[in-house]
Amino acid sequence: MATSATGTKLGSPTTSARFSLLQIAISLMIAQAILSLPSNPAAFSDFSEWRFPLEIAGIALLASVFTGHAFTLLRGVIALLLAIMLLLKLADIGTGIAFQRPFNPYLDLKILTDGWNLLSGAVGVKEAAGIVCAGLLVWLLAAAVLYWSLGGFRHLTAEGRRTSALVSGIILLAGLAAFTVQDRGRRNLGVDASAGPYLLNRVAMVKDSVADLERFEDELKQDPVPDGPHFSALAGTDVVLIFIESYGRSAIEDPRYATRIHGRLSSMEGELEAAGLQARSGWLTSSTVGGMSWLTHGTLLSGLWINNQARYDRMITSERPSLNSLFRASGWRTAAVMPAITLDWPEAGYFGYDSVHAAAGLGYRGKPFNWITMPDQYTLSAFERLERQGRDRPGDKPVMAEIALISSHAPWTPVPTLVDWERVGDGTVFDAQAESGDPPSGVWADPDRVRAQYIASIDYTLQTLGSYMARYGRNTLFVLLGDHQPASIVTGEGASRDVPMHIVTGNPELLKRLDGWNWHEGMIPAKDTQVDRMDEFRRKFVQSFD
Repeated sequence: MATSATGTKLGSPTTSARFSLLQIAISLMIAQAILSLPSNPAAFSDFSEWRFPLEIAGIALLASVFTGHAFTLLRGVIALLLAIMLLLKLADIGTGIAFQRPFNPYLDLKILTDGWNLLSGAVGVKEAAGIVCAGLLVWLLAAAVLYWSLGGFRHLTAEGRRTSALVSGIILLAGLAAFTVQDRGRRNLGVDASAGPYLLNRVAMVKDSVADLERFEDELKQDPVPDGPHFSALAGTDVVLIFIESYGRSAIEDPRYATRIHGRLSSMEGELEAAGLQARSGWLTSSTVGGMSWLTHGTLLSGLWINNQARYDRMITSERPSLNSLFRASGWRTAAVMPAITLDWPEAGYFGYDSVHAAAGLGYRGKPFNWITMPDQYTLSAFERLERQGRDRPGDKPVMAEIALISSHAPWTPVPTLVDWERVGDGTVFDAQAESGDPPSGVWADPDRVRAQYIASIDYTLQTLGSYMARYGRNTLFVLLGDHQPASIVTGEGASRDVPMHIVTGNPELLKRLDGWNWHEGMIPAKDTQVDRMDEFRRKFVQSFD
């Protein structure tokens, strides 16, 4: 074989050429990893539908053809688009796990803080910080290495460029032909071209969100509830509306949980009947799933479908009267008991509360249960002490209270246990319970443990409510409901968004007003009961008790 004057064998790839080929291989592998990464968490358990992304051949073809400044621009555009796609897919995975939906750039940037609270509450602050930092590190490294490795195309010889362009062109044309046949439903030929549709879908999602806000403005102008006063049938009756965190339809109907929760609800029925109380139960469809409970609170209380943060933000600046405001205008004293609120809560002004009892104002001196500031039993005991104790004097207004119970919020460890109501005191009686059990990192390492802890927390909250209503249910109408279904790790993929609702009172005349709802007697909703959306409750409730 002939050699050059420097001794290098002609026709043999130089070290520089080999390095360029290595760079090119790295760039294409990273691009393929990004393009093939599922954006749906469920897809990680099934790789049977994996397909070769045709964009790889397109990248190789363009990078082989462009030179000079055009190549520099192309290199930056490819690296930027793939970096954006990777970031969106990582965000999709996060919102998919938490809320069972894709990431919406227009709406979800506003809830990053809440996403952090959810993650850190579930697995711990250090673990959550590690997950976030690892994700950002992977993204930054992938983007940087991708940009660097694409530079390998710049150093190809003219012959190498022609060969690369020819091979990648043939692969692209063959792949497009196979994709066309596949797309017509004839058979799966193992190719895909989803990058463009994926990015365009995200742009369309933003456009749809903007248009949705315009539609929401029209919804704000149409209130089916006329001016009050209202609730004449409830005159003199306290109304206590209680949201139960993560109490969804799956807790009652999923075979993994049904036996335990049916037993608990049946036990509650007996306890309530012994106290002279009766219940009706049905279903509502929640506006969210897995988290963002304030959206469901807003939906139920405003009678508007609040399924994203933008709608919520607009709602609280509107003049649409909440259910609380309707009670306040009709002669009730309104209160909010919110043990999860630890910061300023300016949104409270919209709802029309006479008093707001956030975490710091409930007098709890015990230790927190990880993210949970206090157990549900203490929250209910504090409500009785702060709002209903000593209010039996003539002329005292009845109370309409909204209470959020949070013991069934992730991370579901440790799970409290019921104590004698006389021992609740300032909450220090719960200290030993707060220090028991495994830390969140231990529980969340095992999905079966997560599910077991979840249903134990729901069981505790229902037990506490049964005991509470039997003890404090005189002259009261209780409205209990789940705010949303828990995350898919508990329910599985494809679970409904339905939540149970129970209305409990000792006045049978009030329950008769619910006959038109066709709800089931007792604490267990019938499987075939008609399901209303959560935003329809306000109208139906006002009409039933006017």
